[in-house]
Amino acid sequence: MNHDILILYAFVSFFYIISPGPAVFLALTNGLVHNMKIVAVSSFANILGLFLLSAISISGLGVILTTSATLFMIVKIIGAVYLIYLGIKQFRNASSFKLENETSIKEKSYKTAFYESFFLAVTNPKPIIFFIALFPQFLNLKSSIVPQFFIMTGIFMFFSFISLFIYGFIARAAKGWLKNKNTMIWFHRITGGMFIGLGLTLTQLRNTQN
Repeated sequence: MNHDILILYAFVSFFYIISPGPAVFLALTNGLVHNMKIVAVSSFANILGLFLLSAISISGLGVILTTSATLFMIVKIIGAVYLIYLGIKQFRNASSFKLENETSIKEKSYKTAFYESFFLAVTNPKPIIFFIALFPQFLNLKSSIVPQFFIMTGIFMFFSFISLFIYGFIARAAKGWLKNKNTMIWFHRITGGMFIGLGLTLTQLRNTQN
């Protein structure tokens, strides 16, 4: 694989990954409300979901997804509904702080954190479009695809895990001066609004092949 193309791919992937999105907001929430172990589990689940999406794009199933308006619509709706559900959960957490106190929010189990993040990754149309529409453009079809797949997917997963972990760590580090009743109420309200906004935005996302 050409090193210049690989560097370009890494550059594009990096800036795609660090831009705010559902996974970033989830990492911030986990870091601020829970702990770094939850952040790590959630970040790991996210990159497993990304690996699955990458494998789908390489296997050719991605072509079916992008050319089938019905299938794309189903994935889009599921992703949008799940984001809105997470947003509603955040608003409910805000109500818990308001009506009771901080301890009213239960600590997530590792299992819950894992499945929450994994499902969020595999139902988000944006990374689906990235792996199906952009990922293949960096492949050298004259060389073996499998090594390129693992190298490029590995780079994407590495950037994703580190990025989400750092976002979670920053939120955790800021917990000391953010951790008061009113601030946490507004944090949950704002992130809840962002999740719902992202969910509504996904309903407007168009299939790149249409």
